[in-house]
Amino acid sequence: MKRQIIDTIEKYDKIIIHRHVRPDPDAYGSQVGLKELIKANYPDKLVYAAGTHDELLSYLALQDEIGQSDYAGALVIITDTGNTERIDADQHYEAADFIVKIDHHPDVDQYGDLRWVDTTASSTSEMIYVLYEEGKAEYGWKMPVEAARLLFAGIVGDTGRFIFPSATEKTFEIASKLIKYDFDRTELFARMYELDRNILHLQGYIYQNFVMDENGAAYIKIDQSILEQFDVTATETSSLVGSLGNVNGICAWVIFIEEDDQIRVRFRSKRPVINSLAAEYGGGGHPLASGASIYSWDKAEEIIQKLKGLCAAN
Repeated sequence: MKRQIIDTIEKYDKIIIHRHVRPDPDAYGSQVGLKELIKANYPDKLVYAAGTHDELLSYLALQDEIGQSDYAGALVIITDTGNTERIDADQHYEAADFIVKIDHHPDVDQYGDLRWVDTTASSTSEMIYVLYEEGKAEYGWKMPVEAARLLFAGIVGDTGRFIFPSATEKTFEIASKLIKYDFDRTELFARMYELDRNILHLQGYIYQNFVMDENGAAYIKIDQSILEQFDVTATETSSLVGSLGNVNGICAWVIFIEEDDQIRVRFRSKRPVINSLAAEYGGGGHPLASGASIYSWDKAEEIIQKLKGLCAAN
């Protein structure tokens, strides 16, 4: 499969890379890391990273401005995105000549003309490094420093600084190779995990106010009045989703964050698989870490009851 993807890359002079909405470091790491990798080894190709830019990730990379006409005759590669509903793009990508999916989420939505899905990988950034190794062995690919930095950031982000079970021996082996490149790890870690005072105060609020039942199902609702109280944006709360993971007795938890036009739902679990629950509400993700969006607090109550059922059964 890796060879097929590389052969496909070699055929196209124009390549547009997409990732999922509401990006995280692995989304940017795999997407822009792949872009930098292709640019370094095929300098005559036009390579773009498409999607709505998240200012919080500006320390990693920016996104390119492209239009509908750019997709004519192009190869589209979509990284780190399990289903089409989560692709950060309008439907222009469907006008591409060929679509490749590279992802480490369960292959529920089998979109694309060519798919490489590896659920054993810690991150899609890890998969891009494996693709690089294939390219190095067969085509003499080189790894530019910027690609190494981005791939390392993606791996760090999706493994929770290597503490999640998804961080395997292979993950550490790849990370050990990436840190040999000349980028500032200290600066990268500082930017990835800096928490300002307001975020820390909101984290304290979460610890004090979450609700947990006898089976370890926990939840908390953060509406706009609470965000205003702590002067925190909905986007900035993404760093807090794992906060309840160190609470004794928790089986799985969900954090609801109210935005202007939706309620963001962030699921985490220690035992039961919860990405199927996220999928019921148009979301998805990993078996133990997923997300979705809903549009009423009634739906939130519905989700809470279903989460309680999952924990009771586990």
